[in-house]
Amino acid sequence: MTTRLEAPVRLTQFAHGGGCACKIPPGELEDVLGELAGPVATGGDTPLLVGLATGDDAAVVTLPSPGGAPDQAVVSTADFFTPVVDDPYDWGRIAAANALSDVYAMGGRPVLAVNLLAWPRQVLPFDLAREVLRGGLDIATEAGCHVGGGHSVDDPEPKYGMAVTGLADPGRLLRNDAARPGTPLSLTKPLGLGVLNNRHKTTGERFEQAVATMVTLNREASAAALRAGATAATDVTGFGFLGHLHKMARASEVTAVVDTAAVPYLDGARESVREGYVSGGTRRNLEWVAPFTDFGAADEDTRLLLADAQTSGGLLVAGEVPGAPVVGELVPRGSFSVVLR
Repeated sequence: MTTRLEAPVRLTQFAHGGGCACKIPPGELEDVLGELAGPVATGGDTPLLVGLATGDDAAVVTLPSPGGAPDQAVVSTADFFTPVVDDPYDWGRIAAANALSDVYAMGGRPVLAVNLLAWPRQVLPFDLAREVLRGGLDIATEAGCHVGGGHSVDDPEPKYGMAVTGLADPGRLLRNDAARPGTPLSLTKPLGLGVLNNRHKTTGERFEQAVATMVTLNREASAAALRAGATAATDVTGFGFLGHLHKMARASEVTAVVDTAAVPYLDGARESVREGYVSGGTRRNLEWVAPFTDFGAADEDTRLLLADAQTSGGLLVAGEVPGAPVVGELVPRGSFSVVLR
């Protein structure tokens, strides 16, 4: 029988990490995946456009259309994580928006999702799980994406997310290896989600500005990037702004020069860094990017904020996106992937 908890449940206390900060560190992950790219399957009629090679946000295959109609690209991704907030409905909304974001980051539109749920059935009541799933369904509905079932397991730690399938124009993908020198860099959501979420986990304080940012779909940002003619983008999640920018610069063989004064942050983020609410995931991100980054005169707090492990962050676009701040530019490849100014 499932245990019923009488006191208000703080979901974040049932997880060792929170949100995308619980990802396997990027350096360790690359060590694991380094020899697994493998040969591309041949003989089929669905060519692989984007796979493991550049660590992009999703996998993409081309689906030939009958009768001479334009081909379509099928975008496939999965994302799930431990509770990032205590409210189960909000956790569901955040996790769904985060999973859908990978499709938007490729220039696609999500059409079908399935739930991924791990639940400690002897510890947490199922009415909380129902609220998590309801939150995910509401965000998927907002995105115009069907939710068609899913998979669940009994697990000591709660986890939730989605596997998502989307469609895109194969000639208008946003890829992390298609950035070119001379292009500005735009960031569509402020940074600081990770440090505010870690403060929430530690103290129970609720940060409405963080929740509102995380549940905002990247749909409009993706559409605006495509309208502006962008060809390269990535979303900023668990590896932080610097980590995802390094991956894009490395894949595209360019250097990103960042104007640190132009980077937007959520209210309370810098204060929370000063007070020590920095996750282990953020510190591991900073350690990973350090050999590839010229930090210039950036102080330690700024470095930590730029490496902050985001959950459901914005799009980092090689191009100028109307309404989004320009935070730097791409230049020909130099000694570093990222240079801070």
